[in-house]
Amino acid sequence: MAPHLVEPIPARLLMWQRVREYAVPPSMIENATARRAAGDWAGACAAARIDVDLDLRAVRERHGTDLTSRLRADLRRLAPDLLRWHMPRTTPDGRLRPGLTLCLARYGTGGRATPQLVVRTPPAWADAGQRMSLALWEGPGDSAPAHHPHPHPDRRLRLDLHRHLWDGTRGGELAGRCWAPQTPSAREWCEPGDDGPPHPPEHWAAEAELLLRADGLPPRGRFTVRFGTRSHGVYELVAPDDGHAPAVRPVREVPSAAAALPVLPEAAARALPDLELLRAGLLRADRLHPLVAQALSARGSVRPSPPGEVRDTGPEASRGTDPHRVDCAGQVHRIALRDGRLTAVDHEPAQLAREELLMALGGPGLPCLRAIDAVHRSPEALPAVRERLGHGDVTGALAVVEGLLGPAAVLREGPLRDALDAAVAGRLDHGLFRAGLVPVHPAALVADPGDHRPRLDRRLPLVLRRKRGTRTRPRTGFHG
Repeated sequence: MAPHLVEPIPARLLMWQRVREYAVPPSMIENATARRAAGDWAGACAAARIDVDLDLRAVRERHGTDLTSRLRADLRRLAPDLLRWHMPRTTPDGRLRPGLTLCLARYGTGGRATPQLVVRTPPAWADAGQRMSLALWEGPGDSAPAHHPHPHPDRRLRLDLHRHLWDGTRGGELAGRCWAPQTPSAREWCEPGDDGPPHPPEHWAAEAELLLRADGLPPRGRFTVRFGTRSHGVYELVAPDDGHAPAVRPVREVPSAAAALPVLPEAAARALPDLELLRAGLLRADRLHPLVAQALSARGSVRPSPPGEVRDTGPEASRGTDPHRVDCAGQVHRIALRDGRLTAVDHEPAQLAREELLMALGGPGLPCLRAIDAVHRSPEALPAVRERLGHGDVTGALAVVEGLLGPAAVLREGPLRDALDAAVAGRLDHGLFRAGLVPVHPAALVADPGDHRPRLDRRLPLVLRRKRGTRTRPRTGFHG
């Protein structure tokens, strides 16, 4: 019999599975939704870990009441948790793409110099907590933070043409504007062949027409699509006349001025990862964001969860009800939470005190105490704790630790304590970046004053030398 080869799951889908599990916890969605329903858009942003760098009074003085009213209306419609759900990510860790300025809405007649509502992500060295900031970009000469690596809006990563990815009142449009390959393992369209760009998907025509109109260009023209880091294709919209729907045709000979052409937004060019995860069986429907689930259920892409199936939401799922069992002195002893800490319940307190003193002096301890010590240093749930800390969910990570060790536990030296200490140090770096006290990464200070980038010499820390030697920039995983 021929062996049955199981096709492996793409690493990109595994990354998106972890993102959907940890990046936007249910508690964030509930708190942000409740505050948004009460009309508190600033409170909703705070619940979604988004800092607001907006002064509506100053905007009204500079741009008038009309633009301020439109901006205030967009802020009230903003669903910050939904925005975080659809933000661009980097592979393989699934964190927010660092140093990004992404446009959410434009307030002008056309062109890229009009005032824009933008969301920014900090650079990679200050991205602990995975916080974002909301601001108004007023043009090339505005007062954008000088210490941000890319303060101007990105041409490709933009959501002003896809408001359903952040506007809570337009979530229903997701059903008609999302797409996914028929099979999760199918070869992606974005991998160009040897003979030129692949055949464009059908929905590109409508998306390209929106793009050209938004940029103040004729509705029939050329645009570019990025396939990878160093690969892109040029396409054009063609139609016999205005009465026919336009079609997308690839341009075989790339013009020399292709860099000046409009770029199809990544949200239109890539597949929706939620659909791919659902089809691959890597995500249940009740794990989706409520607005996403509502839109996809209207399309028929989401199947309701079986009755009686309980959703394990975050930290509570990691709390076991049965005590740990350890072979100790020829018997099976129990380890459980007592008075807020892990305790060997089958030993007398006086015996435990003597054994703990013996272990502190370097002697061998009871198997029960050694098991408790191992759980404090490197528990089985350490990967889940690290994932939550990496995505900024400190509350969820601490809840998992308290569920395992108890609220009165004292952490000991080991991987668990190192992970929590690194999270605290990262929060301090982010605070310095927000205050503008560290405009560049501290490692850049070891370089010569005339150099633009630090050299890989012995003065550069070893950790940063390894990072620089492995990858110069993160790969992106927006919707594909």
